[in-house]
Amino acid sequence: MMMTLQELIEPLRFQTNKIHENPQVSSLEMDSRQVKEGTVFICIKGYTVDGHDFAQQAEKQGAVAIIAERPLAVSIPVIIVRDSKRAMARLASHFYNNPTSQLQLIGVTGTNGKTTVTHLIEDIMQEAGKKTGLIGTMYTKVGLAEKQTNNTTPESLPLQQLFKEMVDEQVEVAMMEVSSHALHMGRVRGCDFNVAVFTNLSQDHLDYHQSMEAYLYAKGLLFAQMGNTFSDKTAVFNADDQASVELARLTTVDVITYGIEKEADVKASNIKITPTGTSFELDILGEKIIISMNLIGMFSVYNALAATAAAYVSGISLPIIKASLEKIEGVSGRFEPVDAGQDFTVIVDYAHTSDSLENVLKTVKDFAEQDIIAIVGCGGDRDKTKRPIMAKVAVKYADRSIFTSDNPRSEDPKEIIKDMVVGLKEENYGVIVDRQQAIRQAINEAKKDDIIVIAGKGHETYQEINGVRTHFDDREVARQAITDRLNRN
Repeated sequence: MMMTLQELIEPLRFQTNKIHENPQVSSLEMDSRQVKEGTVFICIKGYTVDGHDFAQQAEKQGAVAIIAERPLAVSIPVIIVRDSKRAMARLASHFYNNPTSQLQLIGVTGTNGKTTVTHLIEDIMQEAGKKTGLIGTMYTKVGLAEKQTNNTTPESLPLQQLFKEMVDEQVEVAMMEVSSHALHMGRVRGCDFNVAVFTNLSQDHLDYHQSMEAYLYAKGLLFAQMGNTFSDKTAVFNADDQASVELARLTTVDVITYGIEKEADVKASNIKITPTGTSFELDILGEKIIISMNLIGMFSVYNALAATAAAYVSGISLPIIKASLEKIEGVSGRFEPVDAGQDFTVIVDYAHTSDSLENVLKTVKDFAEQDIIAIVGCGGDRDKTKRPIMAKVAVKYADRSIFTSDNPRSEDPKEIIKDMVVGLKEENYGVIVDRQQAIRQAINEAKKDDIIVIAGKGHETYQEINGVRTHFDDREVARQAITDRLNRN
């Protein structure tokens, strides 16, 4: 991309900067380390680092102008704005030629299910022969090429850069997990969503949002920001979640619902769940078809319905949706079995909220022949109020629970576990702070046909302790522990 500085800042209304220079701009950056010749550097105030402090470094590296919230001691043009993060979203969309208007964009928000739903939609779209892009918790994909991301939903500038890359690679449909943090922080400003999906709302992130009302409000921004004119955009809501009623009030676009218990446009009935899969009758606006999936559990049915609704309103036919849902084996770290030839079951799942943990354990309980052992922890520096709730869910649905470390971050894992067990009257639990030791002990003690659920980290391949990330993969640890046990016997 290339444009002049004057062309770049044209969308910035109501700013009084008198800029006489007009250099060519070849890139935008918010990270001073990425600045090169021709870059406009945007100073963003972070929680720990202020981009304004790196303006001189950016100039030395070849920046031709700086967007800032205050005057700076540099010799290149400084365009002063009231809110550099808000300006960044507008400039990024403008500089990259509003890339989301050039592809179909499907956003998925909700406490649980975002990753699975976006992957299911991706599979359906690929089954329909479309080239896809995906942005989410596990990675970003442009076509089949993967790259790592730091946040579920990136900041507005790298996000627009990703969409530009997708457009350049002829991506037709992009799926994106849209977190409540991203919505509240304005990261998705400028994103032109064609379809927005709401999965569910349960307690999470109250360390940030402070209340469930504020959390719901943040989710609602996705639907309110779809516009106030009638268009071919669609909002997809879970009819069985009460929050959908409030969210539907916030949008002007057409609404379609999915559900199991209440009346819905996309509905599942005659649901049969087994240890190897799930089948149900799918009814889309009166058109019916039987679906037989390898995915397990009632929450998997909800995820499939959400993906089905999003694909259907995007013009994908029911036979293609059926073919895709019946092929998919699962999503990494979501109800993922670890099988090394043992006579008991080990399941790794990302469940890190009380609601998602309950969903997983209830599903396991439906087909468990022997004991259920739950290995559960809670992340540090996050919502503390959900800790005792998570523990109560574990002791209610599992025969035995082991409370252990998750990602303690800057907190003492022992104190986190203390928060979890406070008020517990049940005695069917133990505490093993070291997560590897907890997994190994559960596996060493497991009897034939027991089911071990290792919850909380799922696909993650690290553990964060005192700000340092070290390699840790629940699946690897479990597989090694199983292999060691089998070799001893």
